[in-house]
Amino acid sequence: MTKVIGLTGGIGSGKTTVANYFEEMDVPVYIADDGAKRVMQSKNILAEVKSAFGGNVFDGEVLDRAKLAQVVFNDKEQLAKLNSIVHPAVKLDFEEWVKGHKNYEYVIYEAAILFESGRYKECDVIITVTAPEEVRIDRVIKRDKTTREQVLSRMKMQWDDEKRISKSNFVINNNNLKNAREEVVKILKILNIKQKQS
Repeated sequence: MTKVIGLTGGIGSGKTTVANYFEEMDVPVYIADDGAKRVMQSKNILAEVKSAFGGNVFDGEVLDRAKLAQVVFNDKEQLAKLNSIVHPAVKLDFEEWVKGHKNYEYVIYEAAILFESGRYKECDVIITVTAPEEVRIDRVIKRDKTTREQVLSRMKMQWDDEKRISKSNFVINNNNLKNAREEVVKILKILNIKQKQS
């Protein structure tokens, strides 16, 4: 039975970098954001989004992600509405993906909102990636060409590190790429020992 490692962390913590390290070490990685983008191309999901948010978030028949983001990022109720459409579809997409990786002892499920969505309950192991807040803000401003205020408002919508860490098995501090990589190697060694013992 393939085990699922949940990989999470706040915006700008460097989850994707850490996910890439795992992938380099032959641990398959499922990125929930990519899964969400995929499922949101399906006609059924687009119809549900249109029904829930109206035609304003569409440009003709094409979903305008920027407009949808403006609607949901500052409104918890609207975000919950969107998540209730997208999360079940991503869950099914992930389950199908796992079937294609059943020869692996474990796979990574990478999601920014692993805890907020409740998906952490389906993981065997949870890793939280952290970085100092100013480092995270700086990374996101550069990556998304956005403002400090927008980054802070997105951070407010997520759990803080303390809360995440309290429910995690491992923590990787990602303010230094070399150290983060070493932590990934350490965690894999520990998990391999656990696999052998179980």
